[in-house]
Formats: sequence, C-alpha cells, structure tokens
Amino acid sequence: MKLNFSKMEGLGNDFIILDDRDGQIEAVMGYPDLAIKLCDRHFGIGGDGVILVRNSRKDDIRFIIINSDGSEPEMCGNGMRCFARYLYENKIVTQKSMRVETLAGTVVPEVFTDENNQVTQVTVDMGSPVLSCEQIPFVCDHKRGIEEDIETNAGIQVVTTVSMGNPHAVIFVPDIAGVDVEGVGRAVETHPRFPEKTNVEFIEVVNDTELKMKVWERGAGITLACGTGACASLVAAILTKRSQNRSIIHLDGGDLEIYWDKESGHIFKTGPATSVFDGSIFI
Repeated sequence: MKLNFSKMEGLGNDFIILDDRDGQIEAVMGYPDLAIKLCDRHFGIGGDGVILVRNSRKDDIRFIIINSDGSEPEMCGNGMRCFARYLYENKIVTQKSMRVETLAGTVVPEVFTDENNQVTQVTVDMGSPVLSCEQIPFVCDHKRGIEEDIETNAGIQVVTTVSMGNPHAVIFVPDIAGVDVEGVGRAVETHPRFPEKTNVEFIEVVNDTELKMKVWERGAGITLACGTGACASLVAAILTKRSQNRSIIHLDGGDLEIYWDKESGHIFKTGPATSVFDGSIFI
C-alpha cells in the first residue's frame, strides 16, 4: 500500500502525519506497528510519532497519535499544533478555530495566518490541568502531588505532578545543563508510583516569567520539545510560587508561550508548527 504523508515538526518534536479518515491504513497495518516502522530514523521516515487524521462523531475531527515505540499517549501539544496546520492548509477543516477529539477530551486549536493564508503559529486551548493524584494517576498520600519525594535508582527526586490529559512529573533543578535527563527521566517514568508511567520535565527557573526546560517523554525518550510538558511545567511553577501565570518556556527546540487563565482555568499554548516535507512510502 502506498501512503502519502507530511513530515512536520513543532520545535524539533517531529511527526509523520497521515490522513486515514477512510480507515484504509488501519485495515492494512495496525497503528502501533505502523508507527514503529515509519518512525525508525534509519529504515523509515523518522519521527517522534505518527499522527492520524480520523473522522469524529462529536467534534470537527479526531486526533490519534502513536509514539515511536508503538504506545498511544492521550495528547501531544506540539503534535496538535502540527495537526491543526495540516488540517487547515489541506482544507480538511476550513475554519481557523477547530474542535479536535482526543483521548484527553476535546482540544481547541486556532491557527493564525499570513497574507498568503499560510499558517504562521497556532494557539491551543489545552483545557484545565488535572491536579488530583488519583486522576493523574500518581500514588500519593495527599490529594495533590506537590514537591513529593520519590526514591529511584537515580536517587531521591522531588516531583510536582500534573496531568494535561497525560501524566507529567516536574522536577525543578538549579542548573539544567548538569541534569542526567536519560538516567533520571527513565527512572521516574517507570516508577511504580506512576501506574501509567509519566513524562518527566526538568525545569530551571530563569525568572518569574521565563523557564528553561528539558524533557524525557513517556514512550519517546529525550525530545527537543513537549507542549503538554511545557503547560504542566508552568502549572507546577505557579503552584510552587516560582512563576507568574504567563511565561516563556525555553526548550531545546525553541520557545513556547504558556498562559494559565485563572478565570477560565484553561491553559493556552502558543508556538510554531513547521512543514518539513511531503512524500510517499510503501508499506
């Protein structure tokens, strides 16, 4: 079967986007196997994950993302910006603000365009953060996991836990350059207190409106950026009185602006989505 795809990236977090509204791709190969095959950077296209466009019964469109290891996360912020640009520029969805069905619930991205109607950036209403340990889920004696010690084979780590539709453990560090992202990240991701595993963010506070971030993503490892992780990190920084409610998050792949609107309770994330190339591949 010949597949037409678009390779896109959001701050270096790269994805293979496929239109499977008719379900023909899934009929030929299951999405987990497809993602493992296509995301291989030596024998495939290469990517952190595969994003599928599917029809939705309740929203404008449905978003499915499969990590490079074949696992399926609930949501992906950088992937959602790429998804919104792909939908708009391919005229799958014609309005600039769209409702997208995800495993984390309905997400609302809005595209902004230049004089040629090309998308320049995307703002995503990520909804409200989930702070209940039971819902994240995180095994904890308190209702919220704020600066909780967990013992790992990489030492004791102090985590603040947040869900943005997917679980996050935020760790504040004095100097992000000295962090063993892989060693600590893997140890925290697979810790038994996270029954569904977790993404892990390492945050150095620059000031109360700027944060530096490195990320270990559940199912993908070290990536250049994580949109839901940036949102979770701002929430954690506010909860621990390290940040105001709007901040620039400096990631290895570039910057995101994150805003927590206390009136609505929603998190808004603004950043770029870039087309890399289009192509076709046989499976």
